[in-house]
This record gives sequence, structure tokens and C-alpha cells, in this order.
Amino acid sequence: MDKVFGGGITRAYIFIKVQPRKAREVAGKIAEIAGVKAAHPCWGLPDVIAQAEVENEAALENLVLGQIQAIEGVTETDTHVVLEG
Repeated sequence: MDKVFGGGITRAYIFIKVQPRKAREVAGKIAEIAGVKAAHPCWGLPDVIAQAEVENEAALENLVLGQIQAIEGVTETDTHVVLEG
């Protein structure tokens, strides 16, 4: 059974704003990161929506702050942790 906090699987949706004309390129790079289940360029804001599934909150922090925000063209991230399921 998945746990919400303190272990188990942590799931999140990450809304990502990028520089103009970079959405497809950034989504492709994000999709290659371990723990990212999907990354889609979108019309409107956010420019990219990613779905992540990682071991815990520390791994999510590393994924967002250490990997996604390090991609050239990313200007802002907004992470939403799934509470159940």
C-alpha cells in the first residue's frame, strides 16, 4: 500500500514554466529523468506538465530542485504532491 508521507511512493505533478519556444525541448529532457513518468508540453500555462513517482519527499526535492530546475530554459516550477493513490 502506498503511504502519503514518511516512506513508500511519493507522487506529484510538476507545473513548469519555460522560456519561449522551449516547451517541447524541455519536456523531452524532463521525460528522460528517472522518476518522471510523463512530461507533456502544453498550450497556455504551465508550459510543461510532468508526472513524477519517486521513493520519498527527499527524492522529489532532488528531482525538482536538482534536476528539473537545472535544465536550460526552465524558469519556474510549481510542485503538487498527490495525497492519496
